[in-house]
Amino acid sequence: MNESEPIAIRIHGRGGQGSVTSAELVAQAAISENKYAQAFPSFGPERRGAPVQAFIRIDSSKPIRIRAGVTKPDIVVVLDPSLLDIVDITSGLKKDGIIVVNTKDSLEDIERKFGSGYKFAIIDATSIAREFLGRPIVNTTMIGALVRASGIIKLESLFHPLEKRFGKLAENNKKAMKKAHQNTKIKGLS
Repeated sequence: MNESEPIAIRIHGRGGQGSVTSAELVAQAAISENKYAQAFPSFGPERRGAPVQAFIRIDSSKPIRIRAGVTKPDIVVVLDPSLLDIVDITSGLKKDGIIVVNTKDSLEDIERKFGSGYKFAIIDATSIAREFLGRPIVNTTMIGALVRASGIIKLESLFHPLEKRFGKLAENNKKAMKKAHQNTKIKGLS
């Protein structure tokens, strides 16, 4: 990743899955690490369940002046595996970019689908979310996978933003995030 530009992340999800919340939590955690960060959504009048995107930019040394959607991401995160067949998640993804996917498919299946030249990280976030949250809301679970695959922030930096956002529900979200962080499978670039 180019050190002179912010790290750019695009999250693909569906309305109501927490894509925007994920972006906000990661940005808050980055800011707590004295980095510069921004997070914002991209959606119109879509209804719950429609494809949406959220964006994150993180820079460790200087303020971020860009105020547009992420069209050339370093990292793509896919919350809903059904989007893999209807959205071009690799659109604009930089060479050697990272694709983080909520899927039950194998790393080999995902690599076959998208080709080499990327780093792949997979996790069955839906099962983990059901285990700890009782619902298939995977946003915080996928943050654990994102952190494992990218190292953009420390996992512990997310704890305070989680507590602030979710109150009593934060503990189970932390557990889901930690389990995803531990169990994410990664293949590709070193």
